[in-house]
Amino acid sequence: MHLRFVRPLLAVLAVAGLAACSGSPTPGSTDSASQAPSSSAPSSSSPGTSAAPGTSAATGAGNAELSITLLETAEASPQTFTLVCAGGTPAAESKHPSAAEACSALKNSPTLLSPAPTRTDQACTMQYGGPATAKVTGSVDGEEVSASFNRTDGCQIALWDAAKSVLGSDGGL
Repeated sequence: MHLRFVRPLLAVLAVAGLAACSGSPTPGSTDSASQAPSSSAPSSSSPGTSAAPGTSAATGAGNAELSITLLETAEASPQTFTLVCAGGTPAAESKHPSAAEACSALKNSPTLLSPAPTRTDQACTMQYGGPATAKVTGSVDGEEVSASFNRTDGCQIALWDAAKSVLGSDGGL
């Protein structure tokens, strides 16, 4: 007789657990921080910019001066790129594998490297996306950027994937 109640309860809990992992706000929710799946990634956030990675409340000017250091495996040598954008277009001094794509991404989403602060109750899938790490320093549209990326869990992988055109790598996948 108790088995009749346990199965539906487990189904409801499974759906609720999946909804919590999706990072999407629940209907009627006004918590904008629920869209920030970071736990140790980008650490610089300008006041008032709480857009999630890959989204933007407004389009930026597209100006950037960045240094990107990418380490895809522990055995590989770090790769360092310079990305300089003016109005969303790469400048001649850019030394980046996909400068046009990266500049366009930063113009369309200037907070890409500075997502909202992390919630301590954010649920992240326990999956390992590889040993790749990246460090980005410089400025985007006059705002200082100092961001670190890795692929140690589902939240970090989502941040990496949102910024992969700027990082110059898909994380070795």
